[in-house]
Amino acid sequence: MTHRLLSGRTEDELLWFRRRSFLQAAAAWTAMGGAAGAFAQQRSNVVELRGDAQLNGERLTPAHTIQTGDSVETGPGSQLVFVIGNCAYQLRQNSRITVERGNTLNTVSVLRMLTGAVASVWGRGSNRRIVTPTLTAGIRGTGAYTEVWPQQGNRTYFCNCYGTIDMAAGGDRLVSQAEYHQSFWAEPEAKNGRFLTPMSAINHTDEELEFLAGLVNQRTAWQIAGRKGTKDGSGYMDPGPPNPAAR
Repeated sequence: MTHRLLSGRTEDELLWFRRRSFLQAAAAWTAMGGAAGAFAQQRSNVVELRGDAQLNGERLTPAHTIQTGDSVETGPGSQLVFVIGNCAYQLRQNSRITVERGNTLNTVSVLRMLTGAVASVWGRGSNRRIVTPTLTAGIRGTGAYTEVWPQQGNRTYFCNCYGTIDMAAGGDRLVSQAEYHQSFWAEPEAKNGRFLTPMSAINHTDEELEFLAGLVNQRTAWQIAGRKGTKDGSGYMDPGPPNPAAR
């Protein structure tokens, strides 16, 4: 396991990929042919559901298919892993999201997060965003971890685990280019004149992103490179410039 710092999350929430039920479900998903196989066979795109969740206000079951345009909510102690097109998502407990439709039924244009936490892997595509009450992140093909903190005025923690992301919060704009976990706070009110501030990597692991990437036949940047950097939030394998929010 990679080193990780926890803040408001439990160790068990980060170990979902080790559970036998998930490993069996992931193997079955791969054997079925992944998202293309599920679509062709008109089967569910829910890889695993533990606990209670709702789909458009109704109880979600493993037999349901989550489509663009749907709203999803997980309950206490729950977790949900699902795939739409070339994107994979893992919702932690007490999360509420909407997946908005892009130019096709199987293309997510916006992952709109109201509360909770989501780890996600996005294949390449255009005009796609993660939107929270305090952050807009334009996705170009990446892995990310997003968490909304309602107890702190919907402050958003965001980690660009790898890839390129156009970020906007309040009046701040920047481009995040990461090889290995570049992390930020998107503040509800400016701190020292800034809405985007640097942060270290918390509440998620390399292994989570690796398993999500595998569900959509991808590899993370560190898997491709064959090495890892320092998980300090700067975003680089080797020592480099500071987090762009700190410049």
